[in-house]
Amino acid sequence: MNAADVAPEAQTRFPHELMYAAAQQYYMEDATQGDIAKRLGVSRATVSRLLTEARKQGIVEIKVHRPASMEDGPLAAEVARALGLAQVFIVPKVSGPALGPWLAPGVARALAGVGLESGDVVLVSSGTTVYECAREGLGHYPGVTIAPAVGGQEEPQPWFQTNETTRILAERVGGVPAYLYAPALPGPELFYSLQHEPSVRRVMDLWAHAKCALVGVGSAPLMRQMTPAFMPRDAEALRQAVGDVCMRVYDREGTPLTYPGSERLVATRLEELRRVPATIAVAVGAEKVLSIIAGARGGYFNQLVTDAPTAEGIVAAARQL
Repeated sequence: MNAADVAPEAQTRFPHELMYAAAQQYYMEDATQGDIAKRLGVSRATVSRLLTEARKQGIVEIKVHRPASMEDGPLAAEVARALGLAQVFIVPKVSGPALGPWLAPGVARALAGVGLESGDVVLVSSGTTVYECAREGLGHYPGVTIAPAVGGQEEPQPWFQTNETTRILAERVGGVPAYLYAPALPGPELFYSLQHEPSVRRVMDLWAHAKCALVGVGSAPLMRQMTPAFMPRDAEALRQAVGDVCMRVYDREGTPLTYPGSERLVATRLEELRRVPATIAVAVGAEKVLSIIAGARGGYFNQLVTDAPTAEGIVAAARQL
């Protein structure tokens, strides 16, 4: 038996020559781990450990280059001009039911450009898109506070529970979660009480100091398969609504709309969103083109992550509006 196969759990370091030999054959000669094991006289498990250790010690460096075809080009610049946004990040066409894996690279690039540091605050909205992106790798930002931009809702799905999105994102990026224990639309008495509840007040006070916000863009409320239970579907204002950000609905011009009870919303206000240096909207789909355009007009966000077909739809629609 080769010495490299003896008590691997006790062996803290392989000889550099052995790690180099395994890495050279595996990465440069395309040899299989089985072939390398035979040549070096060790087990396949040891070859796997040699390759892992070679990467850890810098003997092997792996680089993944982003294809030029995926870089933000003229289309991103055209969308930014059409919507008056600071930056637009475009990913390839989103395919399949899961949005997160497709959109996450764009969101990661947007977050990387914010310059987040320990102590900074990042707000997150509810919604499927933000929830799914939060579950992906978006970077590492230790010490950054992640806080909900809107209260929880009655619906059982996890993407309606902003605290859950907050927890997942904080865990993934190495941040610190700040939970908001309040419903999105409480009754009059509870709303008044929440304004004086210290734990709720602490989170709401973070809204004015956020450096970044990650928000979804909802399509027209009455056109969705699932509308939050607290939104009265018979309200006249909702018939004019083309979208919402953080449950704040707006019309085609981006003008805020109100409906019965909306004055009690526990959610970031438009003026607070406008003060956030980087408010990143994440949205895809033909049904959201008008919602995105109107949201940008209203100043609900200043950056956008979307896919190529949606971006093309935005440019085409913006020319006609």
